[in-house]
Amino acid sequence: MAYWLFKTEPDELSIDDLAAEPERSFLWDGVRNYQARNFLRDLVQLGDQVFIYHSSCKPPGIAGIASISRAAYPDPSQFKPDSPYFDAKSNPQTPRWVAVDVKFEQKFAQFLTLDKLKKIGTLDQMPLVRKGNRLSVMPVTEQEWRTILSLTALSNQD
Repeated sequence: MAYWLFKTEPDELSIDDLAAEPERSFLWDGVRNYQARNFLRDLVQLGDQVFIYHSSCKPPGIAGIASISRAAYPDPSQFKPDSPYFDAKSNPQTPRWVAVDVKFEQKFAQFLTLDKLKKIGTLDQMPLVRKGNRLSVMPVTEQEWRTILSLTALSNQD
């Protein structure tokens, strides 16, 4: 099993949306960066654990955990002309983009803001906290995963 961080805008798909239907799998689509696509296509596997990170909001941060309930398959939005993720150069025989399905696991009692994460010295090599990293899908090491989970435990004791 591997660990990941997926960025989402909360008005697109939030941890609350996932939590509202905990038995349902949700389509994770619209990834249009080649490196993020390659992670989804080549490395993300069924059962992997994912931090759900709310971006493009004030403040941004990690809201909870999901798991991968379906590994990579062609992103259906790339073929729909009315979709903001439509790609005229992609076709069903050779799709460019992939999607995965995610399922709710846990909502954190306290939102872990990016500012708080940046102050944790053991996370200083994590791509999320380094300047210039805008990937919507990024790997998380087991040590980073455990550190972040320990922060949620501390938050629950406050």
